[in-house]
This record gives sequence, C-alpha cells and structure tokens, in this order.
Amino acid sequence: MEYGKKPGKETKQVDYEELIRREILAITPYVPGKPVEEVQRELGISDVIKLASNENPLGPAPRAVEAVRAAAGGMHIYPDGDCFYLKEALSESLGLSPEHLLVGNGSDEIIKLLAEAFFHPGDEVVTAEPTFGEYAYAVRLMGAKPVEVKAREGIGHDLERMAEAVTERTKAVFVCNPNNPTGTMNGKKEWEDFLDRIPARVLVVVDQAYLEYVEDPEYPDGLAYLESGKKLLVLRTFSKIYGLAGLRIGYGIAPPALAACINRVREPFNVNLIAQIAAKAGLGDNDHLAKSREVTRKGKKQLYRGLAELGLEYLPSEANFLFFATPFHSKEVFRRLLKKGVIVRTGDIFNQPRYIRVTVGTEEQNARFLRALKETLAELG
Repeated sequence: MEYGKKPGKETKQVDYEELIRREILAITPYVPGKPVEEVQRELGISDVIKLASNENPLGPAPRAVEAVRAAAGGMHIYPDGDCFYLKEALSESLGLSPEHLLVGNGSDEIIKLLAEAFFHPGDEVVTAEPTFGEYAYAVRLMGAKPVEVKAREGIGHDLERMAEAVTERTKAVFVCNPNNPTGTMNGKKEWEDFLDRIPARVLVVVDQAYLEYVEDPEYPDGLAYLESGKKLLVLRTFSKIYGLAGLRIGYGIAPPALAACINRVREPFNVNLIAQIAAKAGLGDNDHLAKSREVTRKGKKQLYRGLAELGLEYLPSEANFLFFATPFHSKEVFRRLLKKGVIVRTGDIFNQPRYIRVTVGTEEQNARFLRALKETLAELG
C-alpha cells in the first residue's frame, strides 16, 4: 500500500496555489552543481571529478579540519547565536569592530536577510546580467522587481549603465566583483565613479566571494568604502578558498547601524557550531591560502593554454573558474562531459547557452577536463 493512502479510497487533488504568495510563482528554484555521488549513481561511473561549483580542489583548510575533530564531541550543545569568537577573530583580521559583522549560513543567507529587512513589493533592485542568481531570487521573494542590466562586451558588469538604471524606485544595487559566472573584475576608478553616482538612499551590496583569488592591483576592496557615506554591505565567504562549502558559512561587513537592521531578521542559531569553529580556525591557516592561490594561478594558465589550443574563446578570470564559449549548446557539451566523468556548469542558467563555466582544479583534474573536452568537441563535429 502506498504511504498516506487508505485502502479503497481515491486520493483527492488539493490545490495549494490558492494559498501561495503570488511572488513565489515568479521564482525559478536554484539548481546547484550536480553532486559527484549523483553522477556515480546515475551513470555507474566511479571515477568522477567535479569542476562545477568553484570549490577548492585542495579541500578544507587543515587547521579547520583539526578544529572540527576536536570539537565533534560538543555537537549536542546549541551554537553561540552571536558567533562571538568567530566575530572576534574576523574583527582582529579586518581591523573592524564586531558590530560591523554579520555571519550567515553561507553569504546566500545574508542576501536573503537583507531582502527581508529592506525590500517591499514594488521596489526596484539593480543587478547585472549575467551574475549570481541568488540576488534576483531574494528580490523576487519579497515582491520587489529585479532590474537586470546587460553586460558590456566581454561579459563584465557595465557599471555606468547600472548607475543609469537607478530610479526613484530603486532600493538597492548588487555588484559581484569578481563576477560569477564570468570571473571579470571592475577596477578601482570604475567602481569609485559608479559609487559616486549612486544616491545615498540606495543600498549598495558588493559581493567579494572570490576576493582572495584576485591578483590585479587595481581591485577595489569594499572595506575601503565603508566610511564613504554610502549604505554599503560587503559580502564574503568561507566556501571558496577556505574550502568550507559543505559547512555553509559566510559573512557580511557593514556600518554597525546597517548591520543591526539586518540582524533583526536573523534566525537564532543560524550558523551551526562546527561551521563557526572551522571558520575561525581556517581564517588563520595562511599556508593553506597560499597553496590554494598558487594552485589556482598555475591552473588558470594551464586552462588558458588548453582552451586556446582547442580554438575556444575564454574570459581572463580573477576568480578560481573560467567562463568559455563553444560552438555548441552548453547542455549538450555538459551531457557528454558527464559521461566521461567530468562535471562542469552550463551557461544556459546564466542566459549564456553557448558558455561553460569550469572550476580550476588540480593539474591532473585540469588535464583530464581538457582531454574530455577535446573528445567531446570532436564527437560534436
């Protein structure tokens, strides 16, 4: 007997759409990168590499692993709801007071908290296109309207046109720098010109998830503009270079009054005990950060060469991934790479159907990806 059914009775159809908020119907659920285990189950392949979600191929910071092992026996205790010790460590590292800090279940949660705290139905929020999809999700969730500004040539943020898109109805602007999925970066002068044009009443959110990978000296650090008089929120994460994606922990930095407003809608115990401990330990693991940067630096050069040899156009990246074009639809390239045990990210979810986003892996993983891509392109003609 099927669970929930009584013998001899038909199941009645229930219409839940009459209950749902209309705003929810406009949201397309986020589809994460395909997990290794899922590919192994579906295709019966044991040797699978995942280069889809910009994870650190070296794994988590070793100091974080040690700290987690030591703390495992305390999992029966509720976590510190205010993340006191992690904030203390971040405060020392950043040279700011703990009152500037918000810690979330990934920086995704902080984006959602910001929306819950400030966005009303009818508000407009300016974003780039393509960019990280969670901005538009949070905007639509609250009934506000995302205003997506097409990228300039090279698929980077067109900050000039984004500033022009600000109206009396604009509540916030999101800038992802470096941008996901393109890896492109907006330099200091361009950023400052943009910031000057944004009215003081508008929230400016700059997402620096890939900050630690940037090598360009013209990169503008969001923290330098906290006292600019703008309503500025800077987002960062432990998911990428620190290798803690599975624990879901990120943080925001803002003027204390802004941080306090966002904190009003935060759930109690929103960041778990193990994540807090791992993040605090990983923050001080400078050897791991240096190795991760070096692997990424060499890996990007390896992928640049390989893609150029295949005659494919790519965007130079300031992050730990590359965005490149093929003559074929990204879904078809994805499916064929999947059969070869290589997981990448399709560009169609970013409205770039011929593009693929690939995470920089180890030397061996990059080489395997390039071989599989060469075979795939040959198969597709």
